Amino acid sequence: MASGQRSERSPASDETVGDHALDRSDDARLQDGEQEKPSDDEEKGQKDGPPQPVGFFHKGLNKVRLEVFQLWARTTLILAVFILLVLSLYWAVLFRVEDNTSSLTVFVVDFDGRLPPFTGGTPLVGPMITQTTEMMLSAPKPHLGYETVQPSMFNNDPLAVRQAVFDWKAYAAIVIMPNATAMLQQAVDQANATYDPLGACQVIYVEARDQDSYNSYILPQLNALETQITSKFGQMWTKMVMQNTSIPRENLQQVPQALSPAIGFSTFNLRPFRPAVITPAVTIGLIYLIILSFFSFSFYLPIHMKFLSAEGHPPMKFPSFIAWRWCATIAAYFFLSLSYSLISLAFQIPFNNHSAPATEVANNPEPYGKGTFVVYWMINYVGMISLGLACENVAMVIGQPWTAMWLIFWVITNVSTSFYSLDLAPKWYYWGYAWPLHNIVEASRSILFQLHSRIGLNLGILFVWVFINTALFPVCCYILRWKMQKEKQKSQ
Repeated sequence: MASGQRSERSPASDETVGDHALDRSDDARLQDGEQEKPSDDEEKGQKDGPPQPVGFFHKGLNKVRLEVFQLWARTTLILAVFILLVLSLYWAVLFRVEDNTSSLTVFVVDFDGRLPPFTGGTPLVGPMITQTTEMMLSAPKPHLGYETVQPSMFNNDPLAVRQAVFDWKAYAAIVIMPNATAMLQQAVDQANATYDPLGACQVIYVEARDQDSYNSYILPQLNALETQITSKFGQMWTKMVMQNTSIPRENLQQVPQALSPAIGFSTFNLRPFRPAVITPAVTIGLIYLIILSFFSFSFYLPIHMKFLSAEGHPPMKFPSFIAWRWCATIAAYFFLSLSYSLISLAFQIPFNNHSAPATEVANNPEPYGKGTFVVYWMINYVGMISLGLACENVAMVIGQPWTAMWLIFWVITNVSTSFYSLDLAPKWYYWGYAWPLHNIVEASRSILFQLHSRIGLNLGILFVWVFINTALFPVCCYILRWKMQKEKQKSQ
């Protein structure tokens, strides 16, 4: 009975023994270096995981590598062509300066011996100067566009010549005064020690009209002409005086200036370009006005789009959204242009000077008195709208990354037609007279220096830009919405 019990085994004990045997066999296989095969689920998990990085020349990248090469080549070609076409606009504006210097008109007006009480004698100074300037026209270029004009064109009034230069009818004028020869002759005949050679002739110009053109092209040639004339006339006059035995030598000792230099030129810069801090307000600083108006699009668009996203509120009707965007943009330009204008006020650009007559030399006269700053601000405001709405419309239509190319085009075309004289540029650039920045610069100069004012024309052109871009604004908004809906469909 006892032996029978020892020989019997329960099923549970057999299973336990079997499990231990299997475990030992598995351990033995693992110890022998055998690996367990992954299950089907594990293999599927490995296949669905992220692909491992591979080298540049891996065969799995053949297709995408070809696509990348094609896109790289196309983008490089587009940028290269863009550089050649658009940047050439900046280089080309100065390409014909030497040939076009003659377009810078300089009036030569000879009053010598033509007005009483200085008539009757034989004028020497006037004819000699007009002959010299006329000979300059046949000289090799570059030379200024000297134009001999009869005094009768100015009602025989030397001050009227100043008015003509102020009114931009010429870049400069050389005026030979009515008493030029008479006073010189009297000086040697009567030993007039008060004789001033600088009273014989006048050079008149308005530097604030375009300081770069004056300092680079006009004044150097006028200075050279003055030197040539005084040297040439001095030799001729000294020879005549020394040959005239009726003139006592004592007289010549008392008025040596009547022999050398004999004649000279008084300079009248009706509107000097100063102070230096005013330079950014009419040149480089205005580039940032373009950039600010351009970047306002990317800053404000995400804010405006909250009206269209139905996140806890109903979306706004699209016509209402367009109206809001336009009004918000115009309001933003109002404050941004004020901030820009306040920089000029902070750095003490004169805004409170009194007005001055056109024929008198004056530093920074103000045509609008204490209201000059407000007018200056409004010019910048309207200018920013004309520049900015164009950027808004283009950015909505072409999108990224092409907006960067638009900004370069917009800056170059505006700068090349605003900071350089279009009279010196090829005639093809005359479209620049209708560009926004050209009119902003011209209006700003007329305000800050009380130049010949065409502010009505300037504002008219700027408002045309505003009206055109306002009319296009809703169309561009719908194009932007269509593009965004199309991208959303693709992502789904």
